[in-house]
Amino acid sequence: MADEVQPDDMNASPEATRLARAALREVSTVIVGQDSMVERTMVALLAKGHCLLEGVPGVAKTLAVATLAQVTGGDFHRIQFTPDLVPSDIVGTRIYHPSTERFDVELGPVVTNFVLADEINRAPAKVQSALLEVMAERQVSVGGTTYPVPDPFIVIATQNPVESEGVYPLPEAQRDRFLMKVVVEHPTAEEELEILRRMSREPPQAHRILDALTLAELQADAERVQVHQLIADYVVRLVMASREPATYGLPELDGIIEIGASPRASLGLVAAARALALLRGRDYVLPDDVRHLASDVMAHRLVLTFDALADGVTATQLVDRIVATVPAPRVIWDDPPTAGDQPVAARR
Repeated sequence: MADEVQPDDMNASPEATRLARAALREVSTVIVGQDSMVERTMVALLAKGHCLLEGVPGVAKTLAVATLAQVTGGDFHRIQFTPDLVPSDIVGTRIYHPSTERFDVELGPVVTNFVLADEINRAPAKVQSALLEVMAERQVSVGGTTYPVPDPFIVIATQNPVESEGVYPLPEAQRDRFLMKVVVEHPTAEEELEILRRMSREPPQAHRILDALTLAELQADAERVQVHQLIADYVVRLVMASREPATYGLPELDGIIEIGASPRASLGLVAAARALALLRGRDYVLPDDVRHLASDVMAHRLVLTFDALADGVTATQLVDRIVATVPAPRVIWDDPPTAGDQPVAARR
């Protein structure tokens, strides 16, 4: 990680930011409102992470994913998760052909660029766990042979939080594989009126803005976004505060959080903040980037105690409390920088 941001290189590639924003605008021609969901899915895509969308039926979760795949030019497969699904329906299986007297491997629908795991909590644990290898290792194993998935690759799953019958909550290990969990709310009255206006006629169709090669270049641009050492320290302190709250001035959370965020939260928060900075036209991360994404990256990784659940405490509330308590570094730029000056990129 860079220790300092150089004064003559403080903006992201204008072309990279332009293309990423153009893709977002094109998705918005189909999706009314839901700006946060659309932005977060693009952040996950640029950060090479997976995304879990949680919301009641009818709030455009599936449509948003399909539109994003269309705009970015990737192959798209939708898997409808049901209780009778088996793992081979997802990753593939070996099929015997009598005509050739041999087994051939038929790869499943996860071998594509965009995987939409629709209503993932409707399938039992053994089916959900079939995604673990492909999400973490970007490969599937069938018949003793490993097959890589194409690049880029992203799993976007949806789940309905209000149903309790016929659903199987995601285990902690599964949730930890998702870079972000985004809660999708109902649209406002103005947005719903626009939905009626736009969708009551022939629905708009998004056009392709990117392709697989361009998307890979944008992901590489996001990886080059600089993270100052004090920003990295801030990320670690946020995550550590979820594991050792008393050490970071939050003793009241000791009996509320049973298991804190894993190291994947630290890695994911940095990767997501880099992608968000790129979208905002910068090649350096600010504390605000981290704060805006902390709840999306950390909340679904926390395991709360039974007492906390009984009291109606949510993980999002706890992450917001952590962000409000753990001090962020103060960012100070020399304005304007003079030749030979080293700007103080960040201070506690």
